Amino acid sequence: MSTDGTYVYVWEFDVHADRVADFERHYGPDGSWARLFRRATGYVGTALLQDRQVANRYVTIDRWRSEAAYRAFRTTFSAEYARLDAECETLTTAERPLGEYREHDTSP
Repeated sequence: MSTDGTYVYVWEFDVHADRVADFERHYGPDGSWARLFRRATGYVGTALLQDRQVANRYVTIDRWRSEAAYRAFRTTFSAEYARLDAECETLTTAERPLGEYREHDTSP
């Protein structure tokens, strides 16, 4: 993938109905994942979207300055990432990557 433009990856999650509050606490823009991401250079931000029709279906959008910044984060923080991933595993019934994207800068 090109490193031109912001690197964005998108995931979809089906959350256990009784774990929605915990999921939002971990995956929201100020949640556990975002706090971990902020420890790395190049993290831009996270958006958490809840489906309007299916209350326990969510999408996360994580933005990095470049794919290289994201890959460096994954290498440097691999143990912390794995620990948090294992901790959050019980919150969902399914999770799927929806893709990796390059966000174009459209400013003049």
